[in-house]
Amino acid sequence: MNPLNLPLKISPNHRYLVDQADRPLLIQGDSAWSLISALTRDEVHLYLANRAEKGFNAFIVNLVEHKFNGPRNRYGEEPFQNPEDLTAPNDGYFEHAESILKSAAEYGFVVFLAPLFLGYKNKSSDEGWIHEVRIAGMAGCYQFGRYVGERFARFNNIVWLIGCDRNPKGIQDELNSLILGIKEFDTHNLFTVSPAPEESTLETYGWGGWLDFNATYTYQIVHKKLLADYNRQPTMPFVLLESTYEGEHNASPVQIRRQAYWALLCGACGQFFGNRPIWLFDPGWQDALDAQGSQDMAYLKKLFDQRPWYELVPDQKHQVVTGGLGEFNGLDPLAASLTRDGNLLIAYLPTARGITIDMSKLSGSQVRAWWFNPRSGRDIPAGNYATRNTQSFTPPAAGDWVFVLENTACDFPAPDTLK
Repeated sequence: MNPLNLPLKISPNHRYLVDQADRPLLIQGDSAWSLISALTRDEVHLYLANRAEKGFNAFIVNLVEHKFNGPRNRYGEEPFQNPEDLTAPNDGYFEHAESILKSAAEYGFVVFLAPLFLGYKNKSSDEGWIHEVRIAGMAGCYQFGRYVGERFARFNNIVWLIGCDRNPKGIQDELNSLILGIKEFDTHNLFTVSPAPEESTLETYGWGGWLDFNATYTYQIVHKKLLADYNRQPTMPFVLLESTYEGEHNASPVQIRRQAYWALLCGACGQFFGNRPIWLFDPGWQDALDAQGSQDMAYLKKLFDQRPWYELVPDQKHQVVTGGLGEFNGLDPLAASLTRDGNLLIAYLPTARGITIDMSKLSGSQVRAWWFNPRSGRDIPAGNYATRNTQSFTPPAAGDWVFVLENTACDFPAPDTLK
């Protein structure tokens, strides 16, 4: 595929993101919150090369780190001349940040850039910049926004990420001033939000008129939150910005996979994977680059990239997949989507069990069936079938599986090209 023609923009149907040539971009993101402050330039190249090889095309990062691996960067540079004064930025620190944005662009990454991580409300105040935002007030936040906007406006590979783990209650005016300052210079890159967990971006940050697309952030029943954001009005593209990270909360490999597949089959235009120690670049992060989670994300990306994922519509009423649905309020519900033209069905099963499909919902006279193993990236053919009546299918073994039906008259790549 040719390099993206950035910056990104919203698709005409408001369901996904496209480049300036109107080519859809499936966001395959990584969580690298502390990268700018934590890594040397050589380490940044190591990280970017590894992630690009695995199909990642976006990452989240704090422009200015507060607690986890900062605030000074690896070269000893502080982001501000006075730790509490947002109006006195240190040019050397931000020159380093610019070099990372440049490297990211060379590797083809979109950077979800958080100008001021606010931090959890119920945790220590030093986690984010909420204290400094209040000190700066509207005027100081506007001044910092102008500084950041002017420095980074030349980059087309940015999505501005506002908020971060916190809702804006009590600081709406300060955040709005920050955004107005950025937009005074950067009039082309998109804006989204990382709200407090379980909150709606549209409901908590929809007041300013600057929100371009939505984000889901949940540790509860992930697929329910995804469908809620898919159904929100007005229609907006959305990504699964954060859920459980590999290496945290005793997460199993299937948990990491299922939230990613749920995202794409519940209408999201992308999803972000996270790993500890990678997100804060603690010792051992280099070894973690090749852990199972990122390998599994590479298989997912290859599967969806070779098909018109942007035409998929969630089978919310179970009119296509009618049996083997699992427990909707549990951890094993099947997620399925059918393209608008009926030529392609993709379903994800978190656990192996028989499923039933109304074949008459698919287009063409015959469809090819196959199973995709999300743990290995390999496919298993399941035969060709007429598009009439119902048909039952059973996974070839235990574990989670992806099931695919596609019109044999369409020019889909053969399943074995995924290997």
